Amino acid sequence: MKKIIFTACLSICLISTSWADNGLASLTDKLNAITKTAFAEKSKQMAVKVNLAGKQRMLTQKMTKESLLIALNIDSPKNKKNLEATVALFEKTLKGLQVGDKSLGLTKTTNKNILKQFKKVTVLWDDFKPNIESIYRDGVSVAMLQKIAKQNVPLLDEMNKVVGLYEESSGADLNELATVINLSGNQRMLTQKMSKELLLIAEGIDEVKNRDNLNNSIKLFEKTLEGLVNGDAELGLPKTNDKKILAQLAEVKSLWSKFKPVIEKGETELESLKKVAELNPPLLSAMNKVVKMYEVQSN
Repeated sequence: MKKIIFTACLSICLISTSWADNGLASLTDKLNAITKTAFAEKSKQMAVKVNLAGKQRMLTQKMTKESLLIALNIDSPKNKKNLEATVALFEKTLKGLQVGDKSLGLTKTTNKNILKQFKKVTVLWDDFKPNIESIYRDGVSVAMLQKIAKQNVPLLDEMNKVVGLYEESSGADLNELATVINLSGNQRMLTQKMSKELLLIAEGIDEVKNRDNLNNSIKLFEKTLEGLVNGDAELGLPKTNDKKILAQLAEVKSLWSKFKPVIEKGETELESLKKVAELNPPLLSAMNKVVKMYEVQSN
């Protein structure tokens, strides 16, 4: 009888231990799943914010470029519509990055240093926006173009600092991906900046300075494009191994091979400027696809 009771007790203990082990394993699995989900969400939000903050840099240059195209009477009706849309997108994204915007996939930013930097951007934007709006509302004036030429670079620089802060706050696990999204996004900006610089030369605004700026922009675009493909320790870029991204970067290289000779000559005759205006959007679009592909890697 004692043997039977002992055996029964042992069985109950073994069953209880088994249940406990299974329960612990189940709890561990759940915690791992929660951690994995939280990391994935953090990664996704980091990628979206670095991408869209980086896109804001591009929009500062795109607005300026569109203003200059209007001034030079290159597709003026189309560029007035484009400019109005670019202004609206910049403002919507500027607000969304700070307080969140579901349509843009943005959550609220809580980092105090980033929010402080956004205040600097907002002050510059509040000065820049009325001048840009006047181009499509009231018409072009030399004085207004000179103001825009002077104001767009500080706005670009301060917006770039926001991108850097998002990148810094991404954490060690995500820093490499944040860097790749940042620098591929910077390529979008450079497509617009190069065009802007040539158009400023055509308008006779700071010609010597803008020729130097244009040459530097060309060199940086080419260096970064090569770095995205093969890696670049100086830029902090790893080699890209994703076949789809490499195929898209090859498309960018193909478009760049057509755009570079035109922009590099720095010719300001109307036909050359029209060619730049024609080749610029496809290059921007192709580079934007690369950024989005890197962003998807965060999911």
